[in-house]
Amino acid sequence: MKKLLFAVAFILVANFSFAQSDAFKADVKKLLEVSGSMAQVDVAKKQVIAMIPADKQAEFTKEFEASITPIMDAQEAFYLKEFTQDDVKQMIKFYQSPAGKKLAAKLPELTESTMPAIQAWTMELQGIIMKYQQ
Repeated sequence: MKKLLFAVAFILVANFSFAQSDAFKADVKKLLEVSGSMAQVDVAKKQVIAMIPADKQAEFTKEFEASITPIMDAQEAFYLKEFTQDDVKQMIKFYQSPAGKKLAAKLPELTESTMPAIQAWTMELQGIIMKYQQ
């Protein structure tokens, strides 16, 4: 009888932790949504799609969206590993505040405005790397 009670208790605890894990994953997905974490990807998509002929943009967009799934999965895994569910809930709360909403809304603009500086720095860095590789 003790074994049966232990088994039932174990199953209940395991089910609770899976439910908690699902809730945590849902919170992380919500955080990624409200934080604007995909702003850089959206900026890149906007730049690349401009190079695609108009009649192929819809098809390209489908493939592009599918190709970013590993990035989203990696971000989700990072948050699940590095933060507690309470941390994530607090971050969501921030991003739902006026300042957080403004930050999330401005991330694409920030990315676009810093892109030329990042590209110039990348070119300069390549020169520096080549200098030291010789």
